[in-house]
Parts: sequence; C-alpha cells; structure tokens
Amino acid sequence: MPKMKSNRGAAKRFRVTASGKIKRHSAYHSHILTKKSAKRKRNLRQESQVSAADAPKVRKMILK
Repeated sequence: MPKMKSNRGAAKRFRVTASGKIKRHSAYHSHILTKKSAKRKRNLRQESQVSAADAPKVRKMILK
C-alpha cells in the first residue's frame, strides 16, 4: 500500500511546536487594512494555537 500524503495546503499553514501543539497565523490580516487600527493589526501578527477541538483534524492533515 502506498504512503499517505500530507495535505500540502494545510502543511504550509500550520506548524507543530516542540511540545506537540499546533500553531497557526491569525486571519483578517491580508487586505482592507486601512480601516483596522494599528493595535488590531499588530495583534493580528501574532501566532496563536489551533483550538483543542480542531487540533486532531489538523494533525491528521499535516503529519504523514
């Protein structure tokens, strides 16, 4: 049986930390930035963790 392929789209969007948690980038930071405050845009630069409910699904997609 062939090897399972990872979902390449998901692999580019998520990273696994050393402790096994999954990091993601914040949404809403790609366009229409003029109406967003500097504070909001600054906070959108930060990475956050995938929720506990979604983590198993994301892990299955990104790990081969």
